[in-house]
Amino acid sequence: MISCTQFIPAYSEGFKYLNKKGGKREVVKFWETLSDLYLTNSLKKQVEDKGIRGCYDYWEKALNEEAADFTMILDEESETIEINMHHCPSKGMLNQLSHMSPYEDYCEHCDLLYRRVLEPLGFTYMIDLSNCHKAVCRLVVTKKEIKGG
Repeated sequence: MISCTQFIPAYSEGFKYLNKKGGKREVVKFWETLSDLYLTNSLKKQVEDKGIRGCYDYWEKALNEEAADFTMILDEESETIEINMHHCPSKGMLNQLSHMSPYEDYCEHCDLLYRRVLEPLGFTYMIDLSNCHKAVCRLVVTKKEIKGG
């Protein structure tokens, strides 16, 4: 069995193809479809069942399967999870390829896919992609406070 990371160059090339054919909006539509089809039964269900702990369980499994170098901090009292990606295996792999260049906005899929699931469930989703060119990013998810109630 091959790992999910073996598909990373194909994903990047697919994003570039969609961008060439229909612009960034076409890439975003594809990411929205992926989020709606594939994260509903995994991340969304876990968060609906377990709250912020569901985020932790989802990413602990997913990031370990991808062999990511990360630190994750869960604060159940404040309903916050923070992920510090020290080295993203996907972007890291793309950066090392000499025969192709990665889709310029590759890392933005992480923002859209997960934000699309978590914000409607009452969470704020903040991602810092300013160092994604180095395969490094930071994500903070927090339960929104309900005002006036």
